[in-house]
Amino acid sequence: MCKEPIGIFDSGIGGTSIFKEINTLLPYEAIIYLADSKNAPYGNKSAEDILQLSIKNTELLINKGCKVIVVACNTATTNAIDYLRKNYNTPFIGIEPAIKPASLKTTTKSIGILATKGTLSSSLFHETSNLYSKGITIIERIGEGIVPLIEAGKIDSDEMRNLLLTYTQPMLDANIDYLVLGCTHYPYLIPLLTKILPQHIKIIDSGLAVAKQTKSILEQACLLNKDRSIPKIELYTNKDTTILENILNHKFKATFLDF
Repeated sequence: MCKEPIGIFDSGIGGTSIFKEINTLLPYEAIIYLADSKNAPYGNKSAEDILQLSIKNTELLINKGCKVIVVACNTATTNAIDYLRKNYNTPFIGIEPAIKPASLKTTTKSIGILATKGTLSSSLFHETSNLYSKGITIIERIGEGIVPLIEAGKIDSDEMRNLLLTYTQPMLDANIDYLVLGCTHYPYLIPLLTKILPQHIKIIDSGLAVAKQTKSILEQACLLNKDRSIPKIELYTNKDTTILENILNHKFKATFLDF
């Protein structure tokens, strides 16, 4: 069982930001990554649609023998992970916007959160936000249009820059000192955001924390792979394999799978 793969799924290529952190921290673990780009973005879908897509992805990974599943999508986590944990025996690791560290570290008492509609409107997000927002101003913005541009490989485009300028301006007006990225696609925007935002604003995403949690879960369940041979990495997408390979700098080969 220890040699079985870690399963990761996302509404496209964004979860590769999580994949890279896990692969770096756990270099001997086999991984299967599902990029459901055909159905991206999840953020503007209904809660029921998000749940059904998450079930589909989960069952595919279970059928491929995954020992643990990382829901590398904020929207899927906030809308589906409770159901998945109740209905499948496989351990699940989810993704939540890093509101807690931003709220604890802010000195201006104002933080920004850029996320999808599906994440910001979920009950799990509101529970987390309410828990850590006492005395803190939280400026939420839906990143409408960002995920499709990333999925199309237009990360460093004028269109993307204009969207980010529009979404971050109200945050700057509110004197934020932390920007929380609430979608696993968004870490790919950090180089562009760093150019746009004042230097004092710190950008937080959940990637490393998720990788550490994955390691912890595997340790607790005695599922860490002790074999030091090169592990098998499988990447599957139901759209263009080129974009998935590009985002990972062609370090891994992707396979088309109609799921």
